[in-house]
Amino acid sequence: MSLLDNLNPEQREAVTSIGGPVLVLAGAGSGKTRVITYRVAYLLQSGIHPERILAVTFTNKAADQMKERVAALVGALDPAPWISTFHSFGARFLRREIAALGYRRDFAIYDEEDQASVVKRALRQLGLDEAVYSPRSVAERISRAKNDSLSPEQFYARAMSDRDAKIASVYQLYERMLGQANALDFDDLLLKAVLLLSEHREVRERYNDRFLHILVDEYQDTNRPQYELIRLLSERHKNLCVVGDEDQSIYGWRGADVGNIHRFEKDFPGTRVVKLEQNYRSTRMILSAASAVVEKNERRIGKTLLAVRPGGEKLRYFEAQDAEDEAAFLASEIDRLQRQAPKTHIAVLYRTNFQSRTVEEALRRYDTHYRVVGGLSFYKRAEVKDALAYLRLGINPEDSAALLRVINNPPRGIGKATLD
Repeated sequence: MSLLDNLNPEQREAVTSIGGPVLVLAGAGSGKTRVITYRVAYLLQSGIHPERILAVTFTNKAADQMKERVAALVGALDPAPWISTFHSFGARFLRREIAALGYRRDFAIYDEEDQASVVKRALRQLGLDEAVYSPRSVAERISRAKNDSLSPEQFYARAMSDRDAKIASVYQLYERMLGQANALDFDDLLLKAVLLLSEHREVRERYNDRFLHILVDEYQDTNRPQYELIRLLSERHKNLCVVGDEDQSIYGWRGADVGNIHRFEKDFPGTRVVKLEQNYRSTRMILSAASAVVEKNERRIGKTLLAVRPGGEKLRYFEAQDAEDEAAFLASEIDRLQRQAPKTHIAVLYRTNFQSRTVEEALRRYDTHYRVVGGLSFYKRAEVKDALAYLRLGINPEDSAALLRVINNPPRGIGKATLD
């Protein structure tokens, strides 16, 4: 059986269009990752050497899943195609080439804790109050500036307040400190890679020769440095295939620029646009409701999703007065559904972790058993358990478990002998 037999006509077109730039507009549940992995497999079966293929995505989990799917299609390869996250690619590339920027190849990569520590030292050197300029918030501002490809000087030029000007000074000193330590932060893994490719033509040409085919997953979530990195790596051959969905671009707050997908045809003349519009995940009722909302989005290239799965129950919409009203409605509905079918499993999705508290409280009033997935229950968080232990101890001074939890929290220098 041919590799292409498992694909619908649109997926097949996206997989086999291997010359020049290709934009795959893929709706939810239409097989985005499938297209990427089958395209890699098709390139390999077409005789392209594995080391001439680069596929990048956003998370280690997605990259590992891609590797597993490709291996399942064509078998284990050594060497294998270069499949990784953007930042993993940047780190691996810079380990080989960063000497051109004056760094040693054994550079350190600073995590968030390290970044905050360097920012704290910079604040002290500049005589800025940490109570006013929180090291973590300043580190976040610096990270946002880097995601927008702004140098300290450019950030200063755009400063709209004295506070921004002060942060620009911290940014400048922070960069100097990183350089002295032969260190990069997480954002530098992309910025330095872009800088190196921009300023060193021989390196850029070498990697253009190496990666004959480049594939990008979740393109709607790329920021400016990621866009520049891909543009520079595909400058000569333009064999670039990006897969994304403009309607799923939700990370603007962390630097993602949906304009990258809107401008793709202009930035890469001769682009072939392939639309994946068959949704295999949702029923027709769910898809119709979602499409009715999404079509209100501005500046859409546009696509019409068609449900493969028919029917489906009608959606219900409830407008709550506040968070407590919303949680009470959820808890009562869950209670009603479980009385009808006690073994039914029900999921509640929420946007941010702090929202779990009101839902948990409502479920507790109904004596409904629940489990928080992918996070920590509000009542299991250390600070909440500490506060509750103090309250329990106030009500019952004989509560030894509560006493042991808080007797040295905050630290009071009480040793084991005294405790015994």
